[in-house]
Order: sequence, then C-alpha cells, then structure tokens
Amino acid sequence: MKYWLMKSEPNTFSIDDLETMKNQTEHWDGIRNYQARNYMRDDMRIGDKAFFYHSNCDVIGIVGIMEIVRESYPDFTAFDSMSNYFDPKSKIETPRWMMVDVKFVEKFKRTISLNELKEYPQLKDMLVIKRGQRLSIQPVQKNEWDFIIGLLKP
Repeated sequence: MKYWLMKSEPNTFSIDDLETMKNQTEHWDGIRNYQARNYMRDDMRIGDKAFFYHSNCDVIGIVGIMEIVRESYPDFTAFDSMSNYFDPKSKIETPRWMMVDVKFVEKFKRTISLNELKEYPQLKDMLVIKRGQRLSIQPVQKNEWDFIIGLLKP
C-alpha cells in the first residue's frame, strides 16, 4: 500500500462534497500537471490511502482520509470543450490526462494545518511543507502517515 496527499480547493471540491457523493465516491479529475498525472497513472493502486488536503482557503491543511477505489483511466473532462479542464491536444485515442476514483473514509474533527505540520521535525522531509512544492498530488511516506494519524489521538 502507498500513501498520498491530494489537494483540492474546498470551494471547488471539499471533503464534505466527497462525503455526500453517491457511495461517497467520486473521480479525481482536472489534474493538469505531468508529475501528478504520472503518480496517478503509474503508482496509485486500489486500496492506497490519501490525505484529503484543503488548499487556498482560510485554514490550509489535512482534513481527512480517502481511499483509491479505481485505478487511473482517461480524464473525460479533457475532451469536454465546455469544461474548465478541456485540453484540445488530448484525444480519446491518445489521452494526455488521467484520473482515479476516490472514496471517503474519514473527516477529521480538526484540520491539521500546514503550519502545524511544519512544527514537527519528524515531518521535515514531507513534500507538502517544502518551499516551492505545489504539486496537487504528492506521495507520503509511511512514517509520515503514521505520525500524522498519531496527532489525532488524544
């Protein structure tokens, strides 16, 4: 099993939105960065866990957990000229962009803020806290995952 951090702006798609979806499952579309696409396409597998991370909001940070429930397949929003994620260079026969399906697992009682994550030396190598690291999908090491989960225990 691998662990991930997946960012979304809550005014676009939040953990609450995921929780209210049919079967609490939704496709993770709109990724238009090649490295993030490669993580989904080449490395994500069914059963992997991901932190749901709210970005570009008042309190930026990890708000819950989701699970990968469908491995990568072509992102159909790239073919839709009415979509914000339309890419005229992406063709159905040769898709440029991929997506995975995620399922809601848990919403945390509190947000583990980016500022809080930066306080812990145990997380010093975590990609999300590194300056200039803006990828919307990032791998998380098991020790980082376990440490963050431990922050939620009384």
